[in-house]
Amino acid sequence: MQFLKDIINNLSRPEIFITLSTVAFFVMLLSRAAWSRMSFWVGNLLITSFFGLSALDPNFRIIITKPDNVPIMIMVYTVWWCMWLAMSQAVANDRRMEMGLPPDEQEDGAKKVWCWPDLVYIELLAMLLVGALLVIWSVYLKAPLEEPANPQDSPNPAKAPWYFLGLQEMLVYYDPWLAGVVFPGLIVVGLMALPYIDPNPLGNGYFTFKQRKFAITWFNFGFIVLWVVLIFLGTFLRGPNWNFYGPFELWDAHKLEVLVNINLSEMFWITLLNQPLPNSWILREAPGFMVLIVYFTVGAYILTRTYFKKFHVQMTTVRYQILVALWLIMMALPIKMVLRWLLNLKYIVAIPEYFFNI
Repeated sequence: MQFLKDIINNLSRPEIFITLSTVAFFVMLLSRAAWSRMSFWVGNLLITSFFGLSALDPNFRIIITKPDNVPIMIMVYTVWWCMWLAMSQAVANDRRMEMGLPPDEQEDGAKKVWCWPDLVYIELLAMLLVGALLVIWSVYLKAPLEEPANPQDSPNPAKAPWYFLGLQEMLVYYDPWLAGVVFPGLIVVGLMALPYIDPNPLGNGYFTFKQRKFAITWFNFGFIVLWVVLIFLGTFLRGPNWNFYGPFELWDAHKLEVLVNINLSEMFWITLLNQPLPNSWILREAPGFMVLIVYFTVGAYILTRTYFKKFHVQMTTVRYQILVALWLIMMALPIKMVLRWLLNLKYIVAIPEYFFNI
């Protein structure tokens, strides 16, 4: 068992964890026909078996049994269920349309219900059940309330509520005003706008994947990989001093991480050119600005010639530029995370004089 724990701990290193999560996400989409046929209960059994066996480890059991981590466990099951349900219906409809049949939702004689009273009645029952569940939850699970804030006794690690842990993870890589306001706002707006930016008129009112590959793929990538996975990472893999720990590793507050964070300007002027940093912040951060310009211009050009070629033809100029900008901004987050983990790169552009650090 210790051998398996060591393997899982090593695979949980952040750069490996995010890479495996991304690979698993795209493998899941490519093999959607296979795993969507799998019974929902099989997936539940696999998830339950992993967490059940892992709970035998005392360190992991302490984490998953914390009252404020219970929503994370629920989130794992609900995300799996929603993905399985939507993808299984999408695969079924894609097969029907390949055979020349309409989607199941548009089939003649398909079951249709009235908004009133059928839908409202079901929503009322759901509201009552969820309300009862929350009451039971609040009675049997103690709220993780602590004493009033005391600057002499700060918790370690100090974590945000579970639904903000993905945001707290982003704060490691960007300035607070960027990671807490600008980028989350752009990502959320981009995810909401993505189905409308996509000019494809198909896929409205029924489940499908083949007719809306782009919108479904990148919406789910932004939601699952860049949000749900970051919440999971912040819950189970971030410990004291905000260091990374394997799920079966003891959270030792005395653990030392050898991290020499360095800005791109320092890499360029000091390491590469063996010169001191210029006094002018414009000259000092010129390499970082050049990297950003190249990323957004060359990146947009490459996308126009390859993956986004079809959209470039179908969309208006403004609409297409919004799409490319939002996509590049979204992808900047995992790129920056990997650079931080592999090269200890703190900021590409660091202007503390004006609180502007990217």
